[in-house]
Parts: sequence; structure tokens; C-alpha cells
Amino acid sequence: MTCPYCELPELKTRTIVRNRSAWAFPTNIPIVPGHILIAPIRCVPTFEELTSDEVEDIFDLKKKLKLALIKSFGAEGFNYAWNEGDLAGQSIPHFHLHMLPRKTGDEGITEYEPRKFLYRPGSREKTPEQELAKVADLIRGSIE
Repeated sequence: MTCPYCELPELKTRTIVRNRSAWAFPTNIPIVPGHILIAPIRCVPTFEELTSDEVEDIFDLKKKLKLALIKSFGAEGFNYAWNEGDLAGQSIPHFHLHMLPRKTGDEGITEYEPRKFLYRPGSREKTPEQELAKVADLIRGSIE
């Protein structure tokens, strides 16, 4: 199976920020505005396969992006998640941390019962690439 994170050029053009071994970009099917993914540059499917440097770099980006998402989207809280394995919903075999900025009145995860909180109500249509590029630009401009 090919890896879209490694091979799709549009993902590279919507890169928000990158460090020595990780990068972040908007997901193409966001649960809430500003929903981003943080992934290692190296293609590995699970957290346990990450090096300690990759783990450090992923969490350094998480810390940096938290401030940017507060500034860009008025985030009041965050959801963080990753899925491992087909059964758990991992559709891309490349580890990635979901980072969702949350604020009062947003849609998406509104109940925190595990069987319900991972699903956005209504449509899960793909977001147009142009809109995703704007999200990347907005967050990129908020990184300090």
C-alpha cells in the first residue's frame, strides 16, 4: 500500500510547520475547523516504532501549534488522538497525532462517551484543497 503522507504533493504544499523529524498539516476531513495532523517524516505505522527523537519532535510541534491554534481559532480546549491498526480506524499506515482545537459552541465531538466522541455529526465530505490551504496559511501565520 502506498502512503499518501509520503507521496501526495498537495500534502507537502499544505505543510504548516516542520522540524528535524516531524511535520504538521490540516487533515482533509476535519472534525472541527483547525483540525490538524502531526506526523513523523519517516513512514512508520505505530507509536512504538517512533524513535525518541521523533516522539520529542512530534510533541514539540504539538506544544508550538497549541498556541497557534488558540490564536487562529480561539481554541479553549483540545482533543488529541491517534489510531493504530485497521480495527481502531487507522486508514493511513503512517503514525499521525490528531490535534483538534475546541471552543464553546463548535460542532463535532460534543459527548465524551468513547463510542460517540470520535464522530462528527452530519457530513464527512472531503474539504476542498483551496480551503485546506487557507487553514494551513492561517495557522502558519500564527506560529511564534
